[in-house]
Amino acid sequence: MAQIFETERLILRPRGLQDVEACIAMDKDPEVTRYIPGVYDGSEAHVNFLLSRINGDFGERRGYWSIFAKDNPDELLGWVSYIPMDAVGPELEMGWRLVRRAWGKGYATEAAIRLAQYAFEDPELDVLTAIAHIDNQASIKVMEKLGFKYLRDSEFEGVACKYFELTKTEFLRRWG
Repeated sequence: MAQIFETERLILRPRGLQDVEACIAMDKDPEVTRYIPGVYDGSEAHVNFLLSRINGDFGERRGYWSIFAKDNPDELLGWVSYIPMDAVGPELEMGWRLVRRAWGKGYATEAAIRLAQYAFEDPELDVLTAIAHIDNQASIKVMEKLGFKYLRDSEFEGVACKYFELTKTEFLRRWG
């Protein structure tokens, strides 16, 4: 996965070891990880989890992309991904996480649209999934803007979530 993408305002590049420090700082903000189960305190477990995601092989064309503003390409705004659900699949899940100062600016939507375009270029891929904590209205709003449809309540690591799907047909109808 060596693909770098640009949007009107953003640069998306494959997340790498150079992003570890900024990702840990982002995760340590309790508001950023408020709805996400896991350990996000900079501990060895946190670092090891992050490294496993950075170094993981999620299959061809899949992975995590770091998000940067074109007008400040050295400051990590967050990441966007599409990988097998919980890194094991078989469903392919989109996700995103942004630093608090990047919230409310449309960056998650802009980055996710570009990554979904790339994902759906794969002729074998017809559906992407996404989940969010039932109270994470900001993430749910991004899903809805993208065209994800709510399917059911679900659970992830003991946390009540909403499960969404985005079909290639709906995405192309909306974003062409």
